[in-house]
Amino acid sequence: MPRRDTPVVQWDPKRRMTKVNPIARWTQEDVDTYMAEHGVLVNPLQDDGFPSIGCEPCTRRVAPGEDPRSGRWAGTGKTECGIHV
Repeated sequence: MPRRDTPVVQWDPKRRMTKVNPIARWTQEDVDTYMAEHGVLVNPLQDDGFPSIGCEPCTRRVAPGEDPRSGRWAGTGKTECGIHV
């Protein structure tokens, strides 16, 4: 399931638990506003062209206009790490 389709509350049958994703419906603007209002530290790599950071060998800078997650697992065909599949 793509992240954009993640429900706020969901049942995980594999782990037999309810999962709560409280910011699942937040926009990037919502996230940015919250971070600014609450002094959340930002990884300096974000200002260096890495808006979504994965592991070192599989992450590349994102070109202007590309999807922010396009630099993750570059060239591998993956869209999520093993935790989210």
